[in-house]
Amino acid sequence: MLGINILEVVVKKRILAIMACAVLALSACGKANVKESSSASESSSDQTTVAQSSENEESLGTIKLGGLKGPTSMGMVKLLDDAKKGSLSYSVSFDMEDAPDVMAPKLLNGEVDIAALPVNMGSVLFNKSDGKVVMLNASTLGILYILEKGDQNIKSIEDLKGKTITAHGQGATPEYSLSYILSAHGMDINKDVTMDWKSSADEVLAAVENTDNAVVMLPQPFVTVAQTKMPELKTVLDLTKEWDAIGTGGKLITSGIFVRSDFLESNKALVDEFLSNYTDSVKWINENVEEASKLVEENGIIKAPVAAKAIPYCNLVSITGDEMKKDAEEYLKTLFDADPKSVGGALPGEEFYYTGK
Repeated sequence: MLGINILEVVVKKRILAIMACAVLALSACGKANVKESSSASESSSDQTTVAQSSENEESLGTIKLGGLKGPTSMGMVKLLDDAKKGSLSYSVSFDMEDAPDVMAPKLLNGEVDIAALPVNMGSVLFNKSDGKVVMLNASTLGILYILEKGDQNIKSIEDLKGKTITAHGQGATPEYSLSYILSAHGMDINKDVTMDWKSSADEVLAAVENTDNAVVMLPQPFVTVAQTKMPELKTVLDLTKEWDAIGTGGKLITSGIFVRSDFLESNKALVDEFLSNYTDSVKWINENVEEASKLVEENGIIKAPVAAKAIPYCNLVSITGDEMKKDAEEYLKTLFDADPKSVGGALPGEEFYYTGK
C-alpha cells in the first residue's frame, strides 16, 4: 500500500510539473527553471533523499550525489536546499547511507557520481580501481571522541588499556585513527583493547543504552545525540587533541568529497561549480547554525535541536586545491606507515588529488 501511495504522489507531481511547463511555455515571461523535489522518510537507516531540478538550456547537467548519515551530509544541506529551490546551474539527486562501505561501491559502479567518504577509504578505492576515484576536498576534520558510562576512570589514552570499546567505523577513519593514537602510546588496538564494532552509530547507542558501564567511541553529531538520550555518558577524551599531541600525523582529516575520474573528465565545469557551491554551503551552515539545523532535520540526518548543538563541534570544512593535497598526503602517509592496508596497500599518486588545475 505504501508503494502504491508513493507511486500516486510521484505521478501527481509529474502531472503538475508538466502542467506547469505548459503554462510557462504559453507565457511571455521568457525562460524559467522548473524544479521537482521529494524526500524519503527518516525511518530507514539507508534512507534516500532526492532533490532534482529539471534541465534547461543553461543547465550544466545532473549530479548523483552521495552522503553519509552524519557530518558529511550535514555539510551538504544548504546546497541541497538550493537545488530544490532551483537556484543552482545543475540538477542534484541525493542518496544517503549509514555506512561508508555501502556508499563506496555506489561511487565505483555509477549509482552516484560524487560521494562523501572517509579519506582512507577514498585511497583504498583509488588503489583497487586503478585510479577511478579522485579526491575533491577535505570535508570534515577531527570529530572523534571517547565517552564513558559509569565510573571508568578514563583520564588518558593509557587508561583505555584492557577496556572494551563499542564503536562503528571498522576499516575506516575511526579504526585507523584510534589505532595510530594507541600505538603512539605503546598499545596495540588488537591486543590491548577489545573493539566491539557495530555497523552504525544507532547500533552503538542501542548496545550501551541499558548497560551501567561502557566505553564508547563516536563522532559528532552522534556524541550529542548520545548525550541527549543518555546524559550519564561523559566525554572523557577528544581524539583530535590526542592526535595533535603526537605531533607527527598532520591534520586528522576524517572525510572528504570524491568523484569518479570519468565523470570529472567529462564534466569539469560542473564539478568545479559543485565544489564552489559545496564550499559556500559549509560556510553558510557554520554561520547560520539555527537555520542550518532545520535543513539537517528536513534531510533526515538528525533532529534540529540536536543538530543545533552539534554543528559547532562537527568541524565542517571545505579544504581544496594544494592545501587539501598537502593535508591529505600527510594524513595518508601517517596511516600508511602504521598499516599499509589502511590506505589500500600503497599511497595514491598525484592523479588522486584534484587541485583544479
